[in-house]
Amino acid sequence: MAGLRYHILALAVVGVWGVTFVCTKVLIGAGMDPAGIFLCRFVLAYAGIWLYTVLTGKEKKVWNGWGDEGVFLLLGISGGSLYFLTENTALAYTQASNTAFLVCSAPLFTAIFTLLYSRFGKGRFASGLEKVRLGWPLVGGTLLALAGMALVLFGRGEVSLSAKGDFLAVAAAVCWAVYSLFMGQMTREYGTLTATRKVFFYGLLTILPFMGGSGDSLSKEVLGQPVVWTNLVFLGMVASLLCFLAWNLVIDKLGNITSTNYVYLNPVFTLISASVLLGERMTPSAALGSAAILAGVILAGRSGRQADR
Repeated sequence: MAGLRYHILALAVVGVWGVTFVCTKVLIGAGMDPAGIFLCRFVLAYAGIWLYTVLTGKEKKVWNGWGDEGVFLLLGISGGSLYFLTENTALAYTQASNTAFLVCSAPLFTAIFTLLYSRFGKGRFASGLEKVRLGWPLVGGTLLALAGMALVLFGRGEVSLSAKGDFLAVAAAVCWAVYSLFMGQMTREYGTLTATRKVFFYGLLTILPFMGGSGDSLSKEVLGQPVVWTNLVFLGMVASLLCFLAWNLVIDKLGNITSTNYVYLNPVFTLISASVLLGERMTPSAALGSAAILAGVILAGRSGRQADR
């Protein structure tokens, strides 16, 4: 029963993250750009976690050489700046529901990357990963999810701005899979607070080169809108600070594959909130493709569970 609370925590986090697609879409419509949204969101989150660690003194380990800092830099990019830049930009071109369903292919990429890295990689990261078996669940799930992604991406019959957004959503899923590959081990070694704070720091650092055209996005006129600052506070303090702390703990306790499999529920919350708040409706091909993606990632996720039996 002890592990049940981490499954419940994972479900709660995914529920919040499902709503963030709609929040980001609203912010883009209010005049913010993807880089500006990420900067404001993570500045709030970093300030909150830094203040908490200073006041409580609960940091487990802060420094272990430049090699580990390089890993945190990779995590800050894959789970921070590049992930949110691709995801937020995708939302500027395609529906929130499309983006959510494509990003939920992250468990599929996580299983594939884990299989490859655990077999060909060495050291503490390879040994700390969940075991994955190459069998029909992984192969069949991969093919099914890829077919679903093809339906979502090309179901319109032509490459359009929406297709550009869909491709960016898939890129975000790949970024999150890379993040899931290494974050669990760093959380175990550094503790949830320190590891999360470092990821936030490097995420903020690596978004700066993309901030050149974000002046209007951060103007008083834009940030002063109630719909903007309320969504930013939710994204920064709840979806980033609290949820990242919780998620990194979940990765540590449940493993990188089991935890990431919860991401396939993300689109369910997004679809409901996007339908209610944005009035979005899915096309038949997108609906069929989304169902195939969900079925595929669930099937592929069985490869991790079966390998532990």
